[in-house]
Amino acid sequence: MPTLRQLEYLVTIADTQSFVEAARLTNVSQPTLSQQVKALEDRLGIKLLERNTGGAVLTPVGRSIVAKARRMLSDARDIVALASSSSSNLSGTLRFGTTPTLGPYLLSPIIAELHRVAPGLRLHVRDGIPDDQMLELSRGNLDVVLGPMPIAGDDLTVEPLFREPLHLVSAVDSPLADGNRIAREALHEQPLLSLDPRHHLARQSTEIADAYGMKVAPDYYGTSLDSLHQMVASGLGLSILPALYLQSDVGGSIGLAVLQVEGWKRHRSIAMAWRRQSSMDAAFRLIAEHVQLCARKLLDPIGSV
Repeated sequence: MPTLRQLEYLVTIADTQSFVEAARLTNVSQPTLSQQVKALEDRLGIKLLERNTGGAVLTPVGRSIVAKARRMLSDARDIVALASSSSSNLSGTLRFGTTPTLGPYLLSPIIAELHRVAPGLRLHVRDGIPDDQMLELSRGNLDVVLGPMPIAGDDLTVEPLFREPLHLVSAVDSPLADGNRIAREALHEQPLLSLDPRHHLARQSTEIADAYGMKVAPDYYGTSLDSLHQMVASGLGLSILPALYLQSDVGGSIGLAVLQVEGWKRHRSIAMAWRRQSSMDAAFRLIAEHVQLCARKLLDPIGSV
């Protein structure tokens, strides 16, 4: 029978399309990697890879086997995680993915609360682009992801948690920041600063800009919410920032004015996702409940008391 290690080598080659990079990521020599993959092919009696000077490409049957191998490796990781916990207590290390437009402004109090109720639980937090993290989740490189919807994936369980308001902001000395409610027409042709288009928030900002006649400034993509904050505060344009960022100690609203626009009711929906067949489903749902409760307290501290 193929070993899990051989399947891991094959999957890593499939992801990198390179024997050299796959050997580095799996921490073995390239000859060892090649020998193990060749042994796997000999055991199965089929050719899994087309080797060339540029790297390696899966054969059609190789692609089918890699898809099954991913599930096997994911299940094996879940078994290890399940064995490290008990039915009444969360413990072990979870690889927790989130987006940089959310995690830094929400996870600190959540991690503190989870540590209180589950002192044996450790979260290895990784920020990243949402689409990339969903791919890593499906591949088994992350255990759970917290991020904005929509989240797609036939192999994923998606648990909606809360809605986070989005606010239009300007510099405090902007003519729009006079304390009065702003008509939609006043936003026409206003420059809107946004993130790299790979971010879900950037795509949502573009949709809002189109609805209000604002123009996304293509030459000033921010690299983070902090960079947007700084550019807006300097008077370069308007931007859309999430409520948790504006309320947080690490983000905040210094130098910014939150504009009151007629009919403005914009938000983003936040969810947690994990692999549907995961044996840790009950644990992930418990974590999701804590995230949901903490987020609602932060967004509505009076109503949550």
